[in-house]
Parts: sequence; C-alpha cells; structure tokens
Amino acid sequence: MKKLYNNYRYLILRRVTQIGILVLYFGANAWGWKMLQGNLSSSLILGTVPMSDPYAALQMLAAGALLSTNLLIGVGVVTLFYFLIGGRAFCSWVCPINMVTDFAAFCRELIGMNQLTGVKQPASRKLRYWVLGLSLVISAIMGVTAFEFVSPISMLHRGIVFGIGFGWAGALIIFLFDLFVLKNGWCGHICPLGGFYSLLGKFSLIRVHHIEENCTLCMKCKVVCPENQVLHMIGKESLPVLSGECTNCARCIEVCDDEALEFSLKSFAQNKKTGE
Repeated sequence: MKKLYNNYRYLILRRVTQIGILVLYFGANAWGWKMLQGNLSSSLILGTVPMSDPYAALQMLAAGALLSTNLLIGVGVVTLFYFLIGGRAFCSWVCPINMVTDFAAFCRELIGMNQLTGVKQPASRKLRYWVLGLSLVISAIMGVTAFEFVSPISMLHRGIVFGIGFGWAGALIIFLFDLFVLKNGWCGHICPLGGFYSLLGKFSLIRVHHIEENCTLCMKCKVVCPENQVLHMIGKESLPVLSGECTNCARCIEVCDDEALEFSLKSFAQNKKTGE
C-alpha cells in the first residue's frame, strides 16, 4: 500500500489541487465565498489580491486595449508565482483540461493505442509556439483576444463554475483527439497557453533533477512523462530539467524506484552538477 501511495502521491495531490480550485471558484459564484473569485483569466484572492492571466493580457495588448493598473498588478502576481514554481505547473496543477487529457492518456494505454500508432509522433511539439504567435497576430488584426474567444480551457472552466457555455463539448473533442489521433495532442502540441508558460518556465526556480549515479535505466520516467523530451539526460549525466516544457507534474519522480529523480531549486541543482 505504501508503494502504491508513493507511486501516485503527486498525482493525488494534483487532483486535490485542481478540484479544490474549481470548488473555490464554484463556491464564490454559488455561495459568495471570498477565497477565490472570478475565473482563470482574472481572479481575486480573499477579495483583495488580483490575479490575471499574462497570456490573456498579451492578447489584450495586441488587440489595442488599455490595461488597468489592477490587471497589471494581477499579471505581476501570476508571473512571479509561476516564475518561482515553474511556468507549466499551471498545466499540471491548475488547468481543468489536464484531467481530461490525463484520462485520455490512461485510456489510450489501456486499449493499446500507443502500440497501434507506434512511438513516433506525427506532429511537432513546436506547433504550440506557432499557435501562440498566430493568436497574437489575429488579436492584433481582429481587435479581440483571439485564443480567449475559443479557449476550451476557459469554456470548460466557465461550464463547471458558472454552468454556462460549451465547455463539455470542447473537453470531449480534446479527449477524443488525444485518445484516437495524437498522444498528448492538445497539451503537448497545440495549446498556446502551455506554449506561453513553457517560455516563462525556462526561468523558474523549482526543477526536476536527475541523479545519474542512482539511475538503473528502467525508463519508467520516460514512459509516464507527458513531455519526455525534457528527460534527455536520462542514462547520460546528472542534470536538472532546464526545459520550460516540463510541467513539474512529478510523475517521473513518483515512478522512479531508484530515487534518481527529485525536485530541487535550480541554483542548488546547478551547484550539485558543478561540484560547487
């Protein structure tokens, strides 16, 4: 039982966090709770501290909008938070779509889709950066926040919290796409919000660190990792994962029986590597 818990401890904590955040938002809308009001684009903590999605703010700027002081403060709060803990921690610890895509990945493995389609992915993970750039161009041309207008993340969140929109339809499309078309298709290849947080995550402090001397090359980490290209150092050397594309989901840490992977601060991990 202890081993089972250890293999899923971060996954359990992520689900508790994701569902807990949704409950707080729902409670604010349904019962007037003050802990977390608003939505994933713009929120208030305890009715005082603003939080604003920096990617949404970029789209607003591109569309020609003037940003309020409160919104800029919220952007600063969110940017600083994810700068510290890892940009794509949003994807694995907060985003409700992550639960949909994780379930699709589980079902895909269960029915043997990975074996049917092979291990080579037919799409580049750089596609999300093209979608990111295109969304800003369209925002500038059309004068609207292009991705926010069609975002399945926002639609699902509004559907759960406010009971409106077509969020469930968007989530179903993403589930079927990830299940039958492309492994980790939405989060790993297309989502521009994930692409934005990947860029921010390059500078974050909390990293997954590989300890080469403990590694037995079982490769369990690369099997479960949704962005396994970031684990390029496995079997080669002790290095922190410096790629911003890492989601800090900690699945690799959970499944490693050799204790060859751990969380560490970026500077400490680099000092360990250099022996300083």
